[in-house]
Amino acid sequence: MVFVRKVRTASGATAVQIAERRGGRDKVLEHLGSAHTEAELTALLEAARVKMHPGQGELDLSAGAVPAGQSVITGKCSALLWHVLTSAYARLGFDALGDEAFKALVLARIVEPTSKADSLRVLDELGVPHASLRTMFRCLARAQERGYRDQVAAACFAHAAGHGDLSLVLYDVTTLYFEAEQEDELRKVGYSKERRVDPQVVVGLLVDRAGFPLEVGCFEGDKAETATILPIIEQFQQRHNLADIVVVADAGMLSSSNLKELDAAGLRFIVGSRVTKAPGDLASHFRWHGDAFTDGQIIDTITPRVATTKAASVNDVTKRAEPVWDPAVHDRSWRAVWAYSVKRAARDRATLTLQENRAKAVIAGEKPARTPRFVKTVNGSTRLDEDALTRARSLAGLKGYVTNLPVTTMPAAEVIASYHSLWQVEASFRMSKTDLRARPMFHHDRDAIEAHLTIVVTALAVARHLQDQTGMSIKKIVQALRPLQQVTVVIAGHPHVAADPLTGTASEILTATGTEWPTH
Repeated sequence: MVFVRKVRTASGATAVQIAERRGGRDKVLEHLGSAHTEAELTALLEAARVKMHPGQGELDLSAGAVPAGQSVITGKCSALLWHVLTSAYARLGFDALGDEAFKALVLARIVEPTSKADSLRVLDELGVPHASLRTMFRCLARAQERGYRDQVAAACFAHAAGHGDLSLVLYDVTTLYFEAEQEDELRKVGYSKERRVDPQVVVGLLVDRAGFPLEVGCFEGDKAETATILPIIEQFQQRHNLADIVVVADAGMLSSSNLKELDAAGLRFIVGSRVTKAPGDLASHFRWHGDAFTDGQIIDTITPRVATTKAASVNDVTKRAEPVWDPAVHDRSWRAVWAYSVKRAARDRATLTLQENRAKAVIAGEKPARTPRFVKTVNGSTRLDEDALTRARSLAGLKGYVTNLPVTTMPAAEVIASYHSLWQVEASFRMSKTDLRARPMFHHDRDAIEAHLTIVVTALAVARHLQDQTGMSIKKIVQALRPLQQVTVVIAGHPHVAADPLTGTASEILTATGTEWPTH
């Protein structure tokens, strides 16, 4: 039995298909398109009816000759959206790759992130001509063989250098998991912030101050985060012949070997510190002022280079004044900047109260036995670690930063402000994992995985570029432009093109991006 099938797509549109029921399953015979409005849905349903019952209507979307005097819609596409995307792709210099299949996969991912095979459906719905599925998959091999990643990185660097300051870069890592059970030399089970147990890879991303991608690297799933930063930075330096840059990373990169290697490589860094280091770094403050801090207070001091070195050996607590870090004098320490915030203190105290209550519930047997913070075991019985809780409450509101930048080069307030730019790389990761759906991955071999990352990072660059230009999220840009259709109608044997009128949002996007679009 042949029937008309309506299916909701990931973008929220309604796909209209002609399907047949076979053996208890629906087999799609023809995909007619996706509707974003009631008018589009009505037209597609009518087209489906005509295809199923030829000669009973006037609308015919099939290819072939058009009878004289008859008006027929022969095609429609989201031309405005595609034009905006391809224009951004070209502005960034990615057209130099000369690979239309790669471009199609990149831009289709921005519109509706899905599998490589399903990207053809997205392109069909957009009305964009495309290569075969086999060609699309061969594109992955070409991306590796022809070094697309290197070319994309060069284009990204040229764009960032021409539109911002590359003296400071931001670094962070994430994990991308696989729908697979078996590990291999790359896909391994490792630490996951989401507590997943699937095989994964570790991805390091380097961005500029605005979150625009500069360098991406892929590592084994069980590789420690701290071991990823130096290879990425060195690759970035060698690729662009750079020396004088400041690298900003979160506390996950804080290891004595990491900082030593970054410093030895002539790199300057700002890395988040762990609050557990505060008692040692601020020993002088706690001795002379107790745990009293004022909102916005900044304390510029020093911290031991090696974790095993006691703070007392580098800080003289008998002196009220904090030492001013000098690399020539304090060769066993780094500069440490600590800041206090009343708002942060309120959040920290609320979190500590929740942790205290959870600890008490575990001790009382009201919660599962997984040991939370502030629970200690003494002589076989559990009890609240009141000393640790008191110590943690005394540190509420503090945030620390470790750097090898002397105060003469960068004041403490600027160190803090530079670190706070890290939300940009976090935003880029969120975009890649949500808007662009970099995960889960279904590829097996390393080349295919690396090619997938190249597609994702290229899509990220286009998306960030458009967001920076318009001030709108890439999701909003797609939602605003995708419904605006350009329709080709054959009237009396002559083709005519008509387009939906521009909305206010569409006009804003065109103006912000400097994209030219003819008015019809």
